[in-house]
Amino acid sequence: MLIDTHVHLDSDVFRGEEEAVVSRAAAAGVTRMVAIGCDLESSRGALALARRFPGVRATVGVHPTYVTEVTDDDWLEQLREMAQDPCCVGIGETGLDFYHAAPDGWSEAAYRDRQREFFGAQLGLAAGCGLNVVVHQRDRVGRGSWEEIRAMVGPWDGRLRCVFHCWVHPWSEAAPVVAAGHVVGFGGVVTYPKAEDAARAAAEAPLGTFVLETDGPYLAPVPYRGKRNEPAYLRQTAEKVAALRGMSVDVLAEATSAVADGFFRGGRGSSRATQQ
Repeated sequence: MLIDTHVHLDSDVFRGEEEAVVSRAAAAGVTRMVAIGCDLESSRGALALARRFPGVRATVGVHPTYVTEVTDDDWLEQLREMAQDPCCVGIGETGLDFYHAAPDGWSEAAYRDRQREFFGAQLGLAAGCGLNVVVHQRDRVGRGSWEEIRAMVGPWDGRLRCVFHCWVHPWSEAAPVVAAGHVVGFGGVVTYPKAEDAARAAAEAPLGTFVLETDGPYLAPVPYRGKRNEPAYLRQTAEKVAALRGMSVDVLAEATSAVADGFFRGGRGSSRATQQ
């Protein structure tokens, strides 16, 4: 049993096909998934899908590249209300994105400041709601967003946990945050020939410290690279990670599903992952 811990199931590209997508995933052994919210509308959409499909749960949040599009002064209260839904198992996708250029009318500095404001507010929301956080980080050059994320998350250690989604860096950079109780997510990038850091990290990470994800409809694994990604393709990522680690897919699925279950039960009453 595999769990896709990060899929944008509410994306327009899946519209009208959700039942078929869920069915194909089940046929591939992906029996559960977490639909990720990126703004107020998609968060509501993710919750609606979670109510519709028993194997789907949802997170609610505002992605860093959407922060300038939020015009409601009460956006955080709207997220807080959504977070009370029994189908909500986390806050996010939130974080920092220093890769995409600032939108028209925004300076780079103002854009990044607004991202920091939204990320900090959502960390506080998660702690107050007893939920864990799905964190996005991406840089054009260097590790600026990652360094700032570590600094912003640090004061919350022990009060909430984060999954650092789409991990592509060396394992040495993840080890300190994992020691503080956080986890990382490996997706289709580990199957890419030039993604050596991601592949080595997937091989080195101890069981109990990571989950698997698709980020569908983005970042499809080989042999589907360049096509629309979907939860069924988590099978290819799992097979690659299992091969890198010299273990069976079944053992990997059991271990990563246990981490996902512990993380996405909302963090209520659980502060950190079991290290194995």
